[in-house]
Amino acid sequence: MLPVAVNRKLKVGKHGILDVFPGLDRSQAFISLFPDGLREEVLRDCKIDVVPEDLYMYIDDEAGNVVAGLGYLRDGEARTVYLDILHELTHIRQWHEGKELWDRRYSYVDRPTEIEAYEVAVKEARRLGMTGREIAD
Repeated sequence: MLPVAVNRKLKVGKHGILDVFPGLDRSQAFISLFPDGLREEVLRDCKIDVVPEDLYMYIDDEAGNVVAGLGYLRDGEARTVYLDILHELTHIRQWHEGKELWDRRYSYVDRPTEIEAYEVAVKEARRLGMTGREIAD
């Protein structure tokens, strides 16, 4: 059982993070990711910008928001969408810390910020009981 729901009835536009992911504020993974006062700021200010394009998620590093494809939020496997928001919220924390998210000195898979974001998602996937194959997929 996931600690977070995914609101499948969204429309295109900007939504509060808890309107899209009810229960996220009670997720142990989310709490661990934001153990300080930044948690309240993210819950208050970070928006999920739902767009009609066919895409998964990424962060808008100018506004500190997450951009998510409408179809993905409506039809994506709930566990995958949950792990994906944790990955992107790791980038939001990194953004608040002033880290270089798109450091071109590294390939995507070697960027320290990506490694950290995948570590957060994999740790939660293991806690959820996912197999190595499921995590790799």
